[in-house]
Amino acid sequence: MSIFERYLTLWVALCIVAGVMLGQILPGAFHAIGAAEIASVNLPVAVLIWLMIVPMLLKIDFAALHQVREHWRGVGVTLFVNWAVKPFSMAALGWLFIGYLFAPWLPEAQIDSYIAGLIILAAAPCTAMVFVWSNLCDGEPHFTLSQVAVNDIIMVFAFAPIVGLLLGLSAITVPWETLFLSVALYIVVPVIVAQALRRRLLASGGPGRVAAALKRLGPVSLVALLATLVLLFGFQGEQIVAQPLIIALLAVPILIQVYFNSGLAYLLNRRFGVAHCVAAPSALIGASNFFELAVATAIVLFGFESGAALATVVGVLVEVPVMLSVVRIVNASKGWYARGAARNRPVPGPAAD
Repeated sequence: MSIFERYLTLWVALCIVAGVMLGQILPGAFHAIGAAEIASVNLPVAVLIWLMIVPMLLKIDFAALHQVREHWRGVGVTLFVNWAVKPFSMAALGWLFIGYLFAPWLPEAQIDSYIAGLIILAAAPCTAMVFVWSNLCDGEPHFTLSQVAVNDIIMVFAFAPIVGLLLGLSAITVPWETLFLSVALYIVVPVIVAQALRRRLLASGGPGRVAAALKRLGPVSLVALLATLVLLFGFQGEQIVAQPLIIALLAVPILIQVYFNSGLAYLLNRRFGVAHCVAAPSALIGASNFFELAVATAIVLFGFESGAALATVVGVLVEVPVMLSVVRIVNASKGWYARGAARNRPVPGPAAD
């Protein structure tokens, strides 16, 4: 990784601080940016999110989906955690902590909105940063690629119904048209653009041309991520400074769900005898969130200054440092994991299952 990527946590922290400070110094400017929207979609945020995720999606070769069968146990574990456990466990944690235990310290009018933000955050598995986490733990690249591709396809169809179901259970009115619009704008359109660009690059220069484009676009993606953080924390700067306790309280269920879901995926993979190079990225994919989509969806559904938007921004706040700690855990436990996986592997064979 480049020095810029290696110290991503530092840049994220600096951008968070800068966003909060600028939000205090220039509130009018951020309100004006927040008002630049069409059909409830903020244009500056939309452009930055597209710049952020299209280069990442350019790495995905959907023809690699046939490789899913080579890692079917790891894929099965990740899909189970991502779609059958994580959204529902986060909803339960939100109701328990935000709706009950922490309710006396939170503004009553925003409690449902905070829970909605947590649900939105957990319902979208990470697409972009997964490649970074997988690289840091020496993950099997074909597994990561095929898993992200499968998740993207499922997300197109499952994200809105799961969010709508859980928000409905929370007694929150769901604007289905806006929710589906968010899925189209932040998943379908970027996937189509990235795949069209990939095909054009392959046709004109083969894999080398794609690699060269990724090298040029990589910094664009990271700069867009950092600029998005500045904007988002600028929008929420006044609330963060005025209500630091709320930030800390919202972080609790997020932290619990990250460690719970990554641990669950890691242990299930070990129980099924999956190789560490598959189990490590499986655990990371099972725990991390597509926070770009979550933040955008929360903003579109509830507005920039809503509790839902703040909850998803808290997710951004903890995502990078927490996921880096999970990377350290899976790397440090590699020997322990390999011994257990070897005992549980049903059919002796190569390590890439």
